[in-house]
Amino acid sequence: MQKLITSIGLMSGTSSDGIDASVIKSDGEDIFDLIGNYFYPYDNETKLKIRKLKEKIDKASDLKKNQEEIKTLEKEITLLHFKVINLLLNKLKINKSEIDLVGLHGHTIFHSFHEKKTKQLGDGKFLSQLTGLNVIYDFRENDLNNGGQGAPLVPIFHKLLQKKLQLSPPVVFVNIGGISNLTYLNNNDEIISFDTGPGNYLIDKMLQLKSNDKIQYDKNGEIALKGKIDKNILNTYLEDPYYDLTPPKSLDVNDFNLSLVRGISLENSITTLSELTSLTIVNSFNFFLKKPKEIILCGGGRKNNYIYKRIKKISNILTHNIDAYEIDGDFVESQAFAYLAIRSYLKKSISFPKTTGVLKPTTGGKLIEFK
Repeated sequence: MQKLITSIGLMSGTSSDGIDASVIKSDGEDIFDLIGNYFYPYDNETKLKIRKLKEKIDKASDLKKNQEEIKTLEKEITLLHFKVINLLLNKLKINKSEIDLVGLHGHTIFHSFHEKKTKQLGDGKFLSQLTGLNVIYDFRENDLNNGGQGAPLVPIFHKLLQKKLQLSPPVVFVNIGGISNLTYLNNNDEIISFDTGPGNYLIDKMLQLKSNDKIQYDKNGEIALKGKIDKNILNTYLEDPYYDLTPPKSLDVNDFNLSLVRGISLENSITTLSELTSLTIVNSFNFFLKKPKEIILCGGGRKNNYIYKRIKKISNILTHNIDAYEIDGDFVESQAFAYLAIRSYLKKSISFPKTTGVLKPTTGGKLIEFK
């Protein structure tokens, strides 16, 4: 039997709310045991620094232009990840010597498969020096260099969860983060995955703009539930050619803008944007030969009651939050990157032609071995 590896996964999502951390044990295949999770919230200053920096970066050349600011913030973010590792180990009463690997995703500030460039804040070498542990980071670059789009990477972990939860295919996992993506698992052991459209990003950004940063997100979808859909604006959003593109396909938050909803009331804009998220998720099922039997929702957007109810109603498919299976939906991605770190360490594939468009199953992630 393959040795079990104990790995920490660290994820900072597009919402910039903080760092999700998980410890797992796995063989990189079918064995998976969760040891525990921890969430560390960013303070407002850190959130603002990340957002301001991202606003300066629209294309790959902007990375060079802003390299000093990137370097400074990356050091700060890496130090926070170090702090999170210590807090996580203390919480779970785990000795550092029990950890074999750290999977550091970092915080994405730029991702473009057209320019074959991706940048996450998080210095793997520095984190390895700080922790005295082996670190795997920069998970997306190898996929980009081999004809892939560098995203989504979590599908192979969704496949593991499907087996663990004994869900009969076809089943679809939908992750509603800043961007929404899905993983469709059919009867042929095939994994199909792609970004469906916006998740929480436009909703959050609109609320932050209109409230002068006093409201960060639509808690439980309460604002969306009060407003009305502006059908003309919704249909204009839906005319984006991306939605008709055949998968695999991926998006970056820079692909979205709020220009269409700026002129309508806050409530109606949030309802319209929430409908856009729900509809583009369900419309994506048209790419599958067989309708899924069940939809499993993950990510922060699963807590939005408007989006949850609309996905359920529009699709007319059995819909559950992953929490119904005793898995905390806030930590699926941090657990996934702990698992991907193990697969990378064992030189196993983490991306596939039908998940990212990569030419052949490809491993990824750079290993920094602590000497």
